Amino acid sequence: MFRFEESAYLYLLAVLPFLAALYFYSNYRRRCAIRKFGDPALMAHLMPDVSRYRPGVKFWFTFAAIALLAVVLARPQFGSKLETVKRQGIEVVIALDISNSMLAQDVQPSRLEKAKRLVSQLVDKMENDKVGMIVFAGDAFTQLPITSDYISAKMFLESISPSLISKQGTAVGAALNLGMRSFTANKEVGRTLIVITDGENHEGGAVEAAKAAAEAGIQVNVLGVGMPDGAPIPMENSNDYRRDKDGNVVVTRLNEEMCREIAKAGKGIYVHVDNSNAAQRAISQEIDKMAKADVETQVYTEFNEQFQSVAWIVLLLLLVEMLILERKNPLFRNIHLFRKEEKE
Repeated sequence: MFRFEESAYLYLLAVLPFLAALYFYSNYRRRCAIRKFGDPALMAHLMPDVSRYRPGVKFWFTFAAIALLAVVLARPQFGSKLETVKRQGIEVVIALDISNSMLAQDVQPSRLEKAKRLVSQLVDKMENDKVGMIVFAGDAFTQLPITSDYISAKMFLESISPSLISKQGTAVGAALNLGMRSFTANKEVGRTLIVITDGENHEGGAVEAAKAAAEAGIQVNVLGVGMPDGAPIPMENSNDYRRDKDGNVVVTRLNEEMCREIAKAGKGIYVHVDNSNAAQRAISQEIDKMAKADVETQVYTEFNEQFQSVAWIVLLLLLVEMLILERKNPLFRNIHLFRKEEKE
Protein backbone atom coordinates (compact mmCIF):
# COMPACT_ATOMS: atom_id res chain seq x y z
CA MET A 1 0.00 0.00 0.00
CA PHE A 2 1.28 3.46 -0.92
CA ARG A 3 0.75 6.59 1.15
CA PHE A 4 2.19 10.04 1.95
CA GLU A 5 3.03 10.59 5.62
CA GLU A 6 2.99 14.40 5.24
CA SER A 7 0.52 14.82 2.39
CA ALA A 8 -0.03 18.54 3.14
CA TYR A 9 3.26 19.31 1.34
CA LEU A 10 1.69 18.13 -1.92
CA TYR A 11 -0.16 21.47 -2.00
CA LEU A 12 3.19 22.96 -3.07
CA LEU A 13 2.50 21.42 -6.49
CA ALA A 14 -0.11 24.14 -6.97
CA VAL A 15 2.77 26.60 -7.46
CA LEU A 16 3.99 24.80 -10.60
CA PRO A 17 1.35 26.14 -13.07
CA PHE A 18 2.24 29.70 -11.99
CA LEU A 19 5.95 29.04 -12.54
CA ALA A 20 5.24 27.66 -16.02
CA ALA A 21 3.02 30.64 -16.86
CA LEU A 22 5.73 33.04 -15.66
CA TYR A 23 8.34 31.23 -17.78
CA PHE A 24 6.24 31.42 -20.97
CA TYR A 25 5.43 35.07 -20.32
CA SER A 26 9.11 36.00 -19.81
CA ASN A 27 10.01 34.18 -23.05
CA TYR A 28 7.34 36.14 -24.88
CA ARG A 29 8.67 39.44 -23.49
CA ARG A 30 12.23 38.46 -24.44
CA ARG A 31 11.23 37.68 -28.04
CA CYS A 32 9.39 41.00 -28.29
CA ALA A 33 12.49 42.84 -27.04
CA ILE A 34 14.71 41.09 -29.63
CA ARG A 35 12.37 42.04 -32.47
CA LYS A 36 12.76 45.70 -31.51
CA PHE A 37 16.49 45.47 -32.29
CA GLY A 38 16.06 43.82 -35.69
CA ASP A 39 15.26 40.65 -37.59
CA PRO A 40 15.50 37.58 -35.25
CA ALA A 41 17.45 35.57 -37.87
CA LEU A 42 20.00 38.37 -38.23
CA MET A 43 20.28 38.76 -34.47
CA ALA A 44 21.01 35.04 -34.19
CA HIS A 45 24.02 35.44 -36.54
CA LEU A 46 25.25 38.43 -34.56
CA MET A 47 25.03 36.42 -31.29
CA PRO A 48 26.43 33.00 -32.28
CA ASP A 49 27.11 31.96 -28.69
CA VAL A 50 23.52 32.47 -27.55
CA SER A 51 21.60 29.20 -27.38
CA ARG A 52 17.91 29.17 -28.25
CA TYR A 53 17.07 25.95 -26.44
CA ARG A 54 19.43 25.64 -23.46
CA PRO A 55 17.66 28.15 -21.16
CA GLY A 56 14.42 26.24 -21.70
CA VAL A 57 16.10 22.91 -20.95
CA LYS A 58 17.56 24.36 -17.74
CA PHE A 59 14.14 25.69 -16.68
CA TRP A 60 12.36 22.37 -17.19
CA PHE A 61 15.05 20.51 -15.23
CA THR A 62 14.51 22.98 -12.37
CA PHE A 63 10.74 22.68 -12.78
CA ALA A 64 10.92 18.88 -12.43
CA ALA A 65 13.21 19.20 -9.42
CA ILE A 66 10.76 21.50 -7.62
CA ALA A 67 7.87 19.09 -8.33
CA LEU A 68 9.82 16.13 -6.98
CA LEU A 69 10.98 18.16 -3.98
CA ALA A 70 7.32 18.53 -2.95
CA VAL A 71 7.01 14.74 -3.19
CA VAL A 72 10.14 14.33 -1.02
CA LEU A 73 8.72 16.63 1.67
CA ALA A 74 5.43 14.65 1.60
CA ARG A 75 7.42 11.52 2.55
CA PRO A 76 6.15 8.76 0.23
CA GLN A 77 5.92 5.37 1.95
CA PHE A 78 5.09 1.79 1.01
CA GLY A 79 3.45 -0.68 3.37
CA SER A 80 5.48 -3.84 3.16
CA LYS A 81 2.87 -6.30 4.43
CA LEU A 82 -0.73 -6.71 5.52
CA GLU A 83 -1.14 -7.93 9.10
CA THR A 84 -4.10 -8.82 11.27
CA VAL A 85 -3.82 -6.85 14.49
CA LYS A 86 -5.94 -6.95 17.62
CA ARG A 87 -7.26 -3.75 19.13
CA GLN A 88 -9.67 -3.03 21.96
CA GLY A 89 -13.04 -1.96 20.56
CA ILE A 90 -16.70 -2.79 20.02
CA GLU A 91 -18.92 -3.59 17.04
CA VAL A 92 -21.67 -1.19 15.97
CA VAL A 93 -24.30 -1.80 13.29
CA ILE A 94 -26.40 1.23 12.35
CA ALA A 95 -29.86 0.67 10.84
CA LEU A 96 -31.03 3.86 9.12
CA ASP A 97 -34.63 4.49 8.10
CA ILE A 98 -34.74 5.92 4.54
CA SER A 99 -38.50 5.93 4.00
CA ASN A 100 -40.06 9.02 2.40
CA SER A 101 -41.25 10.30 5.77
CA MET A 102 -37.58 10.87 6.69
CA LEU A 103 -37.58 13.76 4.20
CA ALA A 104 -39.78 15.81 6.56
CA GLN A 105 -38.13 19.02 7.74
CA ASP A 106 -39.36 19.32 11.33
CA VAL A 107 -35.69 18.61 12.13
CA GLN A 108 -33.27 20.70 10.09
CA PRO A 109 -32.23 20.35 7.33
CA SER A 110 -34.40 17.18 7.23
CA ARG A 111 -34.85 14.07 9.32
CA LEU A 112 -32.67 12.01 7.00
CA GLU A 113 -29.89 14.60 6.67
CA LYS A 114 -29.86 15.13 10.44
CA ALA A 115 -29.58 11.36 10.93
CA LYS A 116 -26.72 11.12 8.41
CA ARG A 117 -24.82 13.91 10.16
CA LEU A 118 -25.32 12.16 13.50
CA VAL A 119 -23.95 8.90 12.07
CA SER A 120 -20.99 10.78 10.60
CA GLN A 121 -20.19 12.24 14.03
CA LEU A 122 -20.41 8.79 15.61
CA VAL A 123 -17.98 7.38 13.04
CA ASP A 124 -15.59 10.29 13.64
CA LYS A 125 -15.38 9.34 17.31
CA MET A 126 -14.53 5.71 16.57
CA GLU A 127 -10.92 4.54 16.84
CA ASN A 128 -10.62 0.79 17.21
CA ASP A 129 -14.28 -0.13 16.71
CA LYS A 130 -16.00 -1.78 13.78
CA VAL A 131 -19.06 -0.31 12.08
CA GLY A 132 -21.64 -1.61 9.61
CA MET A 133 -24.67 0.05 8.00
CA ILE A 134 -28.13 -1.15 7.08
CA VAL A 135 -30.80 0.91 5.31
CA PHE A 136 -34.49 0.10 5.47
CA ALA A 137 -37.93 1.31 4.47
CA GLY A 138 -40.50 -1.34 3.50
CA ASP A 139 -37.55 -3.75 3.25
CA ALA A 140 -33.98 -3.81 4.57
CA PHE A 141 -30.61 -4.48 3.02
CA THR A 142 -26.94 -4.11 3.93
CA GLN A 143 -25.38 -0.86 2.76
CA LEU A 144 -21.95 -1.58 4.30
CA PRO A 145 -20.72 -4.87 5.83
CA ILE A 146 -19.10 -4.44 9.24
CA THR A 147 -15.63 -2.94 8.81
CA SER A 148 -12.89 -0.80 10.36
CA ASP A 149 -12.65 1.29 7.18
CA TYR A 150 -14.19 4.54 8.40
CA ILE A 151 -13.47 6.37 5.14
CA SER A 152 -15.60 3.87 3.22
CA ALA A 153 -18.28 4.10 5.89
CA LYS A 154 -18.61 7.86 5.44
CA MET A 155 -18.49 7.51 1.65
CA PHE A 156 -21.38 5.00 1.66
CA LEU A 157 -23.24 7.22 4.14
CA GLU A 158 -23.19 10.16 1.73
CA SER A 159 -24.83 8.08 -1.02
CA ILE A 160 -27.85 7.09 1.10
CA SER A 161 -31.24 8.40 -0.08
CA PRO A 162 -34.87 7.16 -0.15
CA SER A 163 -34.41 6.15 -3.80
CA LEU A 164 -32.34 3.13 -2.68
CA ILE A 165 -35.51 1.28 -1.69
CA SER A 166 -38.71 1.55 -3.73
CA LYS A 167 -40.92 -0.34 -1.26
CA GLN A 168 -42.24 2.10 1.32
CA GLY A 169 -42.91 1.39 4.99
CA THR A 170 -40.87 1.12 8.19
CA ALA A 171 -39.68 -2.48 8.47
CA VAL A 172 -37.76 -2.09 11.74
CA GLY A 173 -38.17 -5.81 12.45
CA ALA A 174 -36.53 -6.76 9.15
CA ALA A 175 -33.70 -4.32 9.83
CA LEU A 176 -33.11 -5.79 13.30
CA ASN A 177 -33.09 -9.36 12.00
CA LEU A 178 -30.61 -8.41 9.28
CA GLY A 179 -28.54 -6.47 11.79
CA MET A 180 -28.19 -9.48 14.10
CA ARG A 181 -26.62 -11.42 11.22
CA SER A 182 -24.22 -8.59 10.41
CA PHE A 183 -21.89 -8.94 13.41
CA THR A 184 -18.75 -11.05 13.48
CA ALA A 185 -18.64 -14.38 15.30
CA ASN A 186 -16.75 -12.80 18.23
CA LYS A 187 -19.28 -12.83 21.08
CA GLU A 188 -16.80 -11.47 23.63
CA VAL A 189 -16.89 -8.01 22.10
CA GLY A 190 -19.55 -5.44 22.96
CA ARG A 191 -22.21 -5.34 20.21
CA THR A 192 -24.93 -2.80 19.63
CA LEU A 193 -27.59 -2.15 17.02
CA ILE A 194 -28.48 1.52 16.64
CA VAL A 195 -31.83 2.05 14.93
CA ILE A 196 -32.46 5.56 13.59
CA THR A 197 -36.08 6.07 12.55
CA ASP A 198 -39.21 8.19 12.87
CA GLY A 199 -41.15 5.01 13.60
CA GLU A 200 -44.06 5.86 11.31
CA ASN A 201 -45.98 3.13 9.45
CA HIS A 202 -44.36 0.52 11.68
CA GLU A 203 -45.00 -2.92 10.17
CA GLY A 204 -44.77 -5.02 13.36
CA GLY A 205 -42.31 -7.63 14.59
CA ALA A 206 -39.80 -5.05 15.80
CA VAL A 207 -40.28 -5.63 19.55
CA GLU A 208 -39.89 -9.40 19.11
CA ALA A 209 -36.74 -8.88 17.01
CA ALA A 210 -35.31 -6.52 19.63
CA LYS A 211 -35.89 -9.14 22.36
CA ALA A 212 -34.14 -11.78 20.25
CA ALA A 213 -31.19 -9.42 19.75
CA ALA A 214 -30.92 -8.76 23.49
CA GLU A 215 -30.97 -12.52 24.20
CA ALA A 216 -28.09 -12.87 21.72
CA GLY A 217 -26.06 -10.29 23.63
CA ILE A 218 -26.76 -7.43 21.22
CA GLN A 219 -27.95 -4.16 22.73
CA VAL A 220 -30.58 -2.30 20.71
CA ASN A 221 -30.57 1.51 20.99
CA VAL A 222 -33.16 3.62 19.18
CA LEU A 223 -32.82 7.20 17.98
CA GLY A 224 -36.18 8.79 17.17
CA VAL A 225 -35.88 11.53 14.54
CA GLY A 226 -38.55 14.19 14.16
CA MET A 227 -41.23 15.90 16.22
CA PRO A 228 -44.43 14.39 17.69
CA ASP A 229 -46.41 17.31 16.21
CA GLY A 230 -45.30 16.19 12.77
CA ALA A 231 -44.54 17.89 9.46
CA PRO A 232 -45.50 17.51 5.78
CA ILE A 233 -43.28 15.48 3.44
CA PRO A 234 -41.73 17.54 0.64
CA MET A 235 -41.89 16.13 -2.87
CA GLU A 236 -38.58 15.96 -4.72
CA ASN A 237 -38.10 18.53 -7.50
CA SER A 238 -41.29 20.29 -6.47
CA ASN A 239 -42.51 22.97 -4.08
CA ASP A 240 -45.50 20.84 -3.13
CA TYR A 241 -45.97 18.19 -0.43
CA ARG A 242 -47.03 14.55 -0.62
CA ARG A 243 -50.80 14.07 -0.51
CA ASP A 244 -53.14 11.17 0.19
CA LYS A 245 -55.70 9.81 -2.30
CA ASP A 246 -58.19 12.49 -1.20
CA GLY A 247 -55.72 15.29 -1.98
CA ASN A 248 -54.94 16.13 1.64
CA VAL A 249 -51.35 16.94 2.63
CA VAL A 250 -49.78 13.98 4.46
CA VAL A 251 -48.35 14.86 7.88
CA THR A 252 -45.75 12.50 9.31
CA ARG A 253 -45.29 12.28 13.09
CA LEU A 254 -42.57 10.76 15.23
CA ASN A 255 -43.86 7.58 16.92
CA GLU A 256 -41.98 7.84 20.21
CA GLU A 257 -44.05 5.16 21.93
CA MET A 258 -42.97 2.53 19.42
CA CYS A 259 -39.33 3.68 19.60
CA ARG A 260 -39.32 3.36 23.41
CA GLU A 261 -40.86 -0.14 23.27
CA ILE A 262 -38.15 -1.36 20.88
CA ALA A 263 -35.34 0.14 22.99
CA LYS A 264 -36.78 -1.36 26.18
CA ALA A 265 -37.10 -4.81 24.58
CA GLY A 266 -33.51 -4.55 23.28
CA LYS A 267 -32.16 -3.52 26.73
CA GLY A 268 -30.94 -0.26 25.28
CA ILE A 269 -31.90 3.39 25.48
CA TYR A 270 -34.23 5.63 23.49
CA VAL A 271 -32.94 9.09 22.50
CA HIS A 272 -34.99 11.81 20.83
CA VAL A 273 -33.11 13.50 17.97
CA ASP A 274 -34.01 17.18 17.73
CA ASN A 275 -32.20 20.21 16.35
CA SER A 276 -29.51 20.08 19.06
CA ASN A 277 -26.50 17.77 19.45
CA ALA A 278 -27.83 16.18 22.64
CA ALA A 279 -28.67 12.89 20.90
CA GLN A 280 -25.13 12.42 19.62
CA ARG A 281 -23.70 12.96 23.11
CA ALA A 282 -26.22 10.61 24.73
CA ILE A 283 -25.64 7.69 22.33
CA SER A 284 -21.85 8.21 22.47
CA GLN A 285 -21.95 7.95 26.27
CA GLU A 286 -24.01 4.76 26.02
CA ILE A 287 -21.55 3.23 23.55
CA ASP A 288 -18.61 4.16 25.78
CA LYS A 289 -20.12 2.06 28.58
CA MET A 290 -19.97 -1.12 26.52
CA ALA A 291 -17.32 -3.73 27.19
CA LYS A 292 -14.44 -3.53 24.77
CA ALA A 293 -12.64 -6.66 23.62
CA ASP A 294 -10.03 -7.63 21.04
CA VAL A 295 -11.25 -6.69 17.57
CA GLU A 296 -9.24 -8.13 14.69
CA THR A 297 -8.36 -5.61 11.98
CA GLN A 298 -6.22 -5.95 8.87
CA VAL A 299 -3.74 -3.09 8.48
CA TYR A 300 -0.59 -2.40 6.47
CA THR A 301 2.46 -2.37 8.73
CA GLU A 302 6.15 -1.56 8.43
CA PHE A 303 5.75 1.43 6.17
CA ASN A 304 9.12 2.06 4.54
CA GLU A 305 10.31 5.55 3.67
CA GLN A 306 10.78 6.03 -0.07
CA PHE A 307 11.78 9.71 -0.18
CA GLN A 308 15.51 8.90 -0.43
CA SER A 309 15.27 7.62 -3.99
CA VAL A 310 13.22 10.65 -5.03
CA ALA A 311 15.74 12.96 -3.32
CA TRP A 312 18.56 11.43 -5.38
CA ILE A 313 16.60 12.17 -8.55
CA VAL A 314 16.16 15.79 -7.39
CA LEU A 315 19.92 16.14 -6.81
CA LEU A 316 20.67 14.61 -10.21
CA LEU A 317 18.28 17.03 -11.95
CA LEU A 318 19.84 20.03 -10.20
CA LEU A 319 23.35 18.81 -11.02
CA VAL A 320 22.51 18.42 -14.71
CA GLU A 321 20.88 21.86 -14.68
CA MET A 322 24.08 23.39 -13.28
CA LEU A 323 26.25 21.67 -15.90
CA ILE A 324 24.16 22.94 -18.80
CA LEU A 325 25.44 26.36 -19.87
CA GLU A 326 22.97 28.93 -21.18
CA ARG A 327 25.41 29.84 -23.98
CA LYS A 328 26.89 27.54 -26.56
CA ASN A 329 30.35 26.21 -25.79
CA PRO A 330 32.84 28.33 -27.82
CA LEU A 331 35.10 25.27 -28.18
CA PHE A 332 32.44 23.40 -30.16
CA ARG A 333 31.80 26.48 -32.29
CA ASN A 334 35.53 26.79 -33.14
CA ILE A 335 35.73 23.13 -34.08
CA HIS A 336 32.74 23.56 -36.37
CA LEU A 337 34.34 26.59 -38.06
CA PHE A 338 37.67 24.76 -38.43
CA ARG A 339 36.01 21.81 -40.18
CA LYS A 340 34.10 24.20 -42.41
CA GLU A 341 37.36 25.93 -43.48
CA GLU A 342 39.02 22.55 -44.22
CA LYS A 343 36.20 21.61 -46.57
CA GLU A 344 36.56 24.92 -48.40
